[in-house]
Amino acid sequence: MTFLPKPKLHHPELPTNAIGLTRRDYEGAISTLCAGCGHDSISAAIIRACFELALPPHRIAKLSGIGCSSKTPTYFLGQAHGFNSVHGRMPSVLTGANLANRDLIYLGVSGDGDSASIGLGQFAHALRRGVNMVYVVENNGVYGLTKGQFSATSDRGSKSKKGAVNADTAIDLAGLALELGASFVARSFSGDREQLVSLLKAALLHPGAAIIDCISPCVAFNNHAGSTKSYDYVRHHNEAVNRIEIITGREPIAVDYAPGTTVAVTQHDGTVLRLRKLAADYDIEDRAAAIGFLEGRRREGEIATGLLYVDPDAQDLHAHLGTIETPLNALDETALCPGADALAAINAALR
Repeated sequence: MTFLPKPKLHHPELPTNAIGLTRRDYEGAISTLCAGCGHDSISAAIIRACFELALPPHRIAKLSGIGCSSKTPTYFLGQAHGFNSVHGRMPSVLTGANLANRDLIYLGVSGDGDSASIGLGQFAHALRRGVNMVYVVENNGVYGLTKGQFSATSDRGSKSKKGAVNADTAIDLAGLALELGASFVARSFSGDREQLVSLLKAALLHPGAAIIDCISPCVAFNNHAGSTKSYDYVRHHNEAVNRIEIITGREPIAVDYAPGTTVAVTQHDGTVLRLRKLAADYDIEDRAAAIGFLEGRRREGEIATGLLYVDPDAQDLHAHLGTIETPLNALDETALCPGADALAAINAALR
C-alpha cells in the first residue's frame, strides 16, 4: 500500500508555536483508515498536543504493533523517529529503545487486540516497570482488520454487527493499569477532543509510565445499536471525573472556588478559561479509590473518563535501575566495555 504525503505547500501565515513550527509540521501521511474512524481523531489530538507543547518532532519516538491502531503513527509526526514492531511486542521494543536513549520522548500506540490479547504480558511489564512513555490504547472493542470479531475489551452482553452477543468478561485496561502500578492512568473518548488533548499533554510531561485508554469507535464493525463502544453509547454513558488543562513555562495561576460553581480565569496569553469544578470528592492521587470508582461506574453502566490517577512523585525505569544520565547510545567503547576486572567485580558481588 502506498502512503501519500500531504502537500508541502501551506498558507504562509499559519500560526506557529514557541519553536517556530506550524501544526502542519506535526502531521504525517494522508490516512487510509475508514472515513469517520475514531483513530483519526486520536491522531489529530496527538498532533495538536505536540504542537501546543512545542515538542521538537525529531525528539519523539513513536512505536506501534499490529492492527488498525498501529497503522496510525504513519498519519502523525512525520518528522519523528518511528518503529512498527510485531503483534503485541511494542512495549518491549520501546523499553529497549528507552534504555538506550533516555533523551527521546516515547509514544507507544496500540490497540485493544494488540495490548489486551497477544500483547497483554508486554503491556503489564512495561507499566509495572515504570518505563517513561505515553502508552495510548486506541480501544474499539473489535478486531477491525479481521472483519469484526469481539476483542478482549468487548463488554459482556454487547452485540456484534451481525447480532452475536459477547459472553466473555471484558478486560478493563485502565483498571489493570492501576493494579500494575502505572503512575498516570487516564481514559478518554476519541469524540471528546478537548479532554483528550489535555490528557495527552499531561501524559507527555509525566516522568513515568502514562497510559491513556481511549475508546475509539470502529465505524465499520462496532458503531451500531448494541455496541458499548459506539459513538452514541459512549456519549450517553460518559461520566467525566474531572476537567484538566495544562499550562507550562509560566508562573502558576491559582484559583479558589467552590464545587459546583464556575469561575473565569485569565490566562497568560490573555485568553479566558472558564472552569467548572466537578466531582469534588474524587482524589486523583488515591489509587485504591480509583480502582473502586471504576468498578462502581462499570456496575452502573457508565464509562468514566478523565484523569483517573496520577502519582505526583513518579519515577521512571532509569531511576529504579540507577542508570547514568548519559544515554547508552552516546557512550564510547571504554564505558560500554570496562574490561575483565570490572566484570569480575560484578560477578563477585552476585555470589
